[in-house]
Amino acid sequence: MAVREVEDIFIDIIDRTKTIDPANARKWFDRLTVSHLDGGSLGIGCPDEATVQFLQDNCKSSFTRAAQQITGHLIAVDFGVDTHEKPDSSSRRFESGSDGPILQKKHGSTEFAEVKIAPPKLHPDYTFDNFVVGPSNRLAHASCVAVSQSPGNTYNPLFIYGNSGLGKTHLLHAVCFEAQRKSNGAVIQYLSCEEFVNRFIRAIEEGNLSGFQSQFRTVDMLVIDDVQFLREREHSQEEFFHTFNALYNNGKQIILSADSPPGKIPSLEERLISRFNWGLVTRIDPPSYETRVAIVQKKAHLRGLNISDEIAEYIARKLHANIRELEGALTTIYAVATTTDKVIDLELAQIALEGQIKAAARHISITDIIEVVTSHFDVRLADLQSKKRSQSITEPRQICMYLARNLTKHSLEEIGGHLGGRDHTTVMHACSKISQAEKSDPQMHTLLGELTKQITQTPKA
Repeated sequence: MAVREVEDIFIDIIDRTKTIDPANARKWFDRLTVSHLDGGSLGIGCPDEATVQFLQDNCKSSFTRAAQQITGHLIAVDFGVDTHEKPDSSSRRFESGSDGPILQKKHGSTEFAEVKIAPPKLHPDYTFDNFVVGPSNRLAHASCVAVSQSPGNTYNPLFIYGNSGLGKTHLLHAVCFEAQRKSNGAVIQYLSCEEFVNRFIRAIEEGNLSGFQSQFRTVDMLVIDDVQFLREREHSQEEFFHTFNALYNNGKQIILSADSPPGKIPSLEERLISRFNWGLVTRIDPPSYETRVAIVQKKAHLRGLNISDEIAEYIARKLHANIRELEGALTTIYAVATTTDKVIDLELAQIALEGQIKAAARHISITDIIEVVTSHFDVRLADLQSKKRSQSITEPRQICMYLARNLTKHSLEEIGGHLGGRDHTTVMHACSKISQAEKSDPQMHTLLGELTKQITQTPKA
């Protein structure tokens, strides 16, 4: 088969893969190369090991289906680092074995059993260049950049916390990418806390605890995601305590993430809480409207989607709980546009996202909104439901109506019913007044943003 013909077929396979699996479709698919297409085998060249791992874990079945549909034959797909690319220096400390890289360590005169250390599984999209910085994550981003430039010397440990889907994992991956690039030969361990615990249990079962300890206590950087998984695991906490001490005392970098600050992780030992607070503890909050617009535009660019500012603003206005919602919206829009063969415009986006927006709104009740507003203004629900018309009562009441109109799918009559049986014209007037105030008064704009953040962050039973 001629080279030109193979390349044309591969382009068709890429396009078909994007259609089959829009959730994992990426613009950089177009930079993949075909190493061979013969004998029922398709070899795909990738720029680095992170890309290979992403495709292997997330896209192998879709590439296989696409290849078989385009060629009409049974095709096996394999991914590998393009040999024409410059080798990744970050892998030089790893020696490939049959089951993965092997690292041997000696401690004094004792040689531990061979320990297999795979390079960290990093998402190719999760780099600093692809991270959108805003007021809600600025400190976390800056601290991660600082740590990646000088591991073990700036903030150690670095502890990042926040609700799910706000970008903690993205930052952790970005630190690893940058540290690998800057520190030639650095040994980096990135894994979830659950995986750390499972490896610890397996090491005990196999009688290879010394090998486990050498694997984690001798790295240059240890990055643990979702460290709250340590709660109620006494033996794992004991092991992590000693691992932490060994790394910290040797000046090695430790980076941790969790869904809450150290002191609020249930059943976490005081000595671990104390150590987690030694360095910098920083929080990530839900992104503001402006940041959400920028995130939608960035995510769309990564997927090769051409969406207008109008569509990005619509998505950001309707979905605000976390970044995963925004990504899900783009996936839905892409899928609908592909299956209907229509141009992506605002009307298509509104139709495609109707169900998702309703589902998101159902997670927030008028009661949730009232609780946050009454707490902020220090007023009682009975006052909001009363006929009092003082400014101290009227404004919180109108803000409740405005937020309920924007964050839920309740009718005007239902909203008025929750706030003293007021009719729909009263609710319309309140929404109009607060909307105008939001546009003209920066303080009102900030207040509504803060209240919305609190409401969307409130855990639902």
